[in-house]
Amino acid sequence: MIKRQDGWLAAQVGDELVMMSVDSGVYIGLNDIGARVWDLIETPRDLSEICSTLSDEFETTPENCRPEVEAFLAQLQQRGAVSLDA
Repeated sequence: MIKRQDGWLAAQVGDELVMMSVDSGVYIGLNDIGARVWDLIETPRDLSEICSTLSDEFETTPENCRPEVEAFLAQLQQRGAVSLDA
């Protein structure tokens, strides 16, 4: 399951969702797809569910979406924004 970590503030700035960690001061800027993933994991979800939703909303398939979303979530995990629980 993928879930947000506590302590992150987010605000829409133009076409980008800007996030900041209250604890570490780390900033992250997300495009529209990244912002949608962030919205989706407001409630913990698994990767298949995220990719299925994204494939319905954007022009992709769950299979093509999966490696991109995995890489994106790994970056968010490195910055402390999400946890990836088995």
